[in-house]
Amino acid sequence: MEATQMESNQTAAAAPVITPEALLEHWQGHRRLTRRVIEAFPEEAFFNYSIGGMRPFAVLVMEMLGMAGPSMVGVATREWPAFTPTAMPATKKEVLQQWDEATEQINRYWAQIPPGRFQEHDVAFGVYAGNIYSHLLYFIDNEVHHRGQGYVYLRALGIEPPPFWVRD
Repeated sequence: MEATQMESNQTAAAAPVITPEALLEHWQGHRRLTRRVIEAFPEEAFFNYSIGGMRPFAVLVMEMLGMAGPSMVGVATREWPAFTPTAMPATKKEVLQQWDEATEQINRYWAQIPPGRFQEHDVAFGVYAGNIYSHLLYFIDNEVHHRGQGYVYLRALGIEPPPFWVRD
């Protein structure tokens, strides 16, 4: 094998599967889609509709909000706030405002994450042990899971949800 080919293979082997910037964009793509799901709900159904004992979508969204911004504080600063549920706003408009504020908080703290932090072990919210990248993947997975419940609610209400593949 030629020397340049060997160097190329070594560089490729050392490259991460995904960059921090690409992971942030992936998460924010999910957040943009979840925001559209929130917007699709009628006001009353957003706060009160449920199926089979599942929580209303507003409650699920508040769980996501209670995790998203505060998690970034812990990731960036190594100081994890206690996980506390966010109080339920009175309107969907207020929820969307909090969603947008959390999005900005994620962006602000993401920019402060030290190199190498993604591989570090930490205890999120003083309870959940794991590597930072595994915590971030959980936060994304949790949102996708709850958004799926929102899709079920919208379809049961006769509302076509936003296409799940559109993340811009």
